[in-house]
Amino acid sequence: MSESVWSYPRPPRVEASPRRVRVVFDGIVVAESEHALRVLETSHPPVYYIPHDDVRLQYLEPSGRHTVCEFKGRADYYGLVHDGRVSPDAAWSYPDPAPGYEPLAGYIAFYPARVEACFVDDERVQPQPGDFYGGWITADIVGPFKGGRGTAGW
Repeated sequence: MSESVWSYPRPPRVEASPRRVRVVFDGIVVAESEHALRVLETSHPPVYYIPHDDVRLQYLEPSGRHTVCEFKGRADYYGLVHDGRVSPDAAWSYPDPAPGYEPLAGYIAFYPARVEACFVDDERVQPQPGDFYGGWITADIVGPFKGGRGTAGW
């Protein structure tokens, strides 16, 4: 059964995911969870947020970068570092999310394009187009997706 990103709400919805998610960087599983949350927003593939307890935090370093989401609030960014290899701003979190998004506190999201691989169950995800959004595209998610060339006005 497929999900169209055009049936997702705006403002975004946070929901628990029953699926196992995994993030690999430099040959190491840096995060793996069966307790992830996913954020669903019109025109975007789901973004998975993984609880801190299921992330190998020793590989994350605060980058000093911050952005503000009109819905979720201020995001803090982290680089992934292992054995001299660095992926800048590969992950982000909302330590003090805006009202309605409190469940995201204590969770970290990863950009699939900035790590070696991300998986939902055993399916390797495709990154959302562009370099701003961090959606995880699987075979059951149908677009078109915001983020690619010419989609800024959507």
